[in-house]
Amino acid sequence: MIRQRRIDLERGSVLQMFSFVRAGGIKALGAGLMTLVLALALSSGQSALAAGPKQSMADQLNDYPTEARADYVFGCMATNGQSSDVLRRCSCSIDVIASILPYEKYVEAATVLSMRQTGGERMAIFSQAASARELVANLRRAQAEADIVCF
Repeated sequence: MIRQRRIDLERGSVLQMFSFVRAGGIKALGAGLMTLVLALALSSGQSALAAGPKQSMADQLNDYPTEARADYVFGCMATNGQSSDVLRRCSCSIDVIASILPYEKYVEAATVLSMRQTGGERMAIFSQAASARELVANLRRAQAEADIVCF
């Protein structure tokens, strides 16, 4: 129960705070107020900066398109083997990732990883920018959680 609560807090509050900070919000608020807002968001379990309607749990868990889920499973199976057991584990893995990381953030992190493979001066921003490193770190944490749960 505590673990699920932590995941819900990360998904609902902290990731939205990261987006706000990346968009330059920290400069507008100042570090002291930002710390207070973050503490309130984490303690209440509510997103202090979220605007708009709340999604149902089913919508949150199913925001990944089937094509993206299938692509992940195919890549996972290419790496781990072509058995029905691996299919089940890879399907579990993308489900866990989807429960932690919104699809938009997944796509952003996958784009950064793809651009890092290209190389060159123009692609340096994808390996040097703090926001790019943060996106990839969030994806890696979600993948690590999925590995623990599914493999």
